[in-house]
Amino acid sequence: MSGESETGLPASFELAWGVRERPTKGPRAGLSLERVVRAGVTVAAEEGLAAVSMSRVAKVLGTSAMSLYRYVGSKDELLALMLDAVLGEVDITTIARDDGWRAGLERWAWTELAAYRKNLWVLQVPIKGPPVTPNSITFLEQGLRCLTGTPLTPAEKMSVILTLTSYTRAWAAMSSQLDAESVTEGAVGVEVVADYPRLLMKLTTPERFPALHEVLAAEPFVDEDEQLDDDFAFGLARLMDGFGVLIASRAV
Repeated sequence: MSGESETGLPASFELAWGVRERPTKGPRAGLSLERVVRAGVTVAAEEGLAAVSMSRVAKVLGTSAMSLYRYVGSKDELLALMLDAVLGEVDITTIARDDGWRAGLERWAWTELAAYRKNLWVLQVPIKGPPVTPNSITFLEQGLRCLTGTPLTPAEKMSVILTLTSYTRAWAAMSSQLDAESVTEGAVGVEVVADYPRLLMKLTTPERFPALHEVLAAEPFVDEDEQLDDDFAFGLARLMDGFGVLIASRAV
């Protein structure tokens, strides 16, 4: 893609924002940025993120890798736009309501978590800078709207969102790796994950690990999927408690 940039962003990002004219000529009719990005998402969903390359995406589209460079300047750009496409599928219409900042931010976090769980490959996309693509900014806007009316400074509002999304992304990555259905090989197999409490009881003693045995005695891992959701909700609530203390201190 040629032409002087108006924003300093890659041309493909400007095209996604609609501030750059779409290519009108090319070696293959019907090719577009949207089709290139969607093909990348398809490859990632079906074969994993490691399989995504310009040549692999071009093969899906029935064209050459060189033809893709009219729309995306590099694989890194493609990955960023693939992530943006996932966020574009998120229903944001019910996030920011008039029922308070806490309820809104909780919905925002659960919505983000659901997007990650539906597209686990997203968690492997390297983060190389702040969000600048249209759907990521739209999602950011929804989070900030939840804080409208609070006494937080603009910088504090951004910090709240950064803290919340960092927690959600980290939790999504960890829980996906702990999911028994995703553990198929290696030193720790499905049977170990499924029988984790009993394994710990065999390996440890109450004398050496009294705090751990107190927890194990309460059978906290009865339903793995339900437990993961409960644990996410617990951590999310504690973050909200902390944000609430900050907001209350600013209101004094």
